[in-house]
Amino acid sequence: MLKTVTLVLGLLSGAMADKRPKGFVRNVEERAKPNPTLHLQTPLANVTVPDQFTWGNVGGVNYLTEVKNQHIPAYCGSCWAQGSSSAMSDRIKITRKAAWPDINIAPQVLISCEMTDLGCHGGDHYIAYQWIHANNITDETCSIYRARGHDNGENCTSEIKCQNCAPGQGCWAQENSKIYGIDTFGNVTGEADMMQEIFQRGPIACGIDAMQTFDDHTGTGVFSDPTPTTYDDINHIISVVGWGVMDGTKYWWVRNSWGSAWGEAGFVKVERGVNMIQIEADCAWAVATDTWTNDVRNTTTPTNNTKPEPVKESFLQEKPTREYGRRPFTSYEN
Repeated sequence: MLKTVTLVLGLLSGAMADKRPKGFVRNVEERAKPNPTLHLQTPLANVTVPDQFTWGNVGGVNYLTEVKNQHIPAYCGSCWAQGSSSAMSDRIKITRKAAWPDINIAPQVLISCEMTDLGCHGGDHYIAYQWIHANNITDETCSIYRARGHDNGENCTSEIKCQNCAPGQGCWAQENSKIYGIDTFGNVTGEADMMQEIFQRGPIACGIDAMQTFDDHTGTGVFSDPTPTTYDDINHIISVVGWGVMDGTKYWWVRNSWGSAWGEAGFVKVERGVNMIQIEADCAWAVATDTWTNDVRNTTTPTNNTKPEPVKESFLQEKPTREYGRRPFTSYEN
């Protein structure tokens, strides 16, 4: 059913009554638009895949990038940007053969600059890849995550895309920033095709129904919940990085974006082959353009790239007294 902006906002406001406001909003209208710039690619030919596989350990090498926490420094429903950017970062690491340093694509650029989605109030992983394909993106070394987007005060600026700062001089938009792009992207569904895509090219971003039992899941067992779900129940985006079998139960190895304190150091096993919590119903993949080999840079002059004049007093001249303490632990909400 076609979702108008009014309906989407209504769904979002209703979701606020739940423990975890929804972070995924399927952009039906945008997905339906023809994309003349998309480089079409022949579907992957099937290859033999192993019973156990994870990009976290391929011949002793970890090709996965870091676990994120979309909830700090404030709550932000940015799972769509986190899951898609993390899977893209993994694929870049795979292509670069795990060369140091890791390149972590900046989800902040998506939640501030990708205007067809709703920033911290939700978005679509497929549309995130479409936007990067058309616009390119930077990495987190110059665009840190602020947990605010164009919907709640952190609008798209040259500084958001890439920023630098200096002692006593403030901050400015960084010229000549490294950029990253997407050559091809698309959707994939179903256990067999997902396994082929992951095994041959790398992790993928998938939608799930993050129901209460999933929120509360702990331990190393395989998550499974008999509660019926539908395609329209998808409310959260994660990245699927592998699969396996535990005590006879097939599972997907999933990285979440709720920090390392959740699940198994930020990961979780989700039952595989039965479309558990809709995990096999709506996934997206992207193949990154190689911009790192030849060190491709942004050639557009930022709107605010002038370094401010040094102030008379900087933190190098005066060191304030600092107090350190332990903040009491509180439970989080997504």
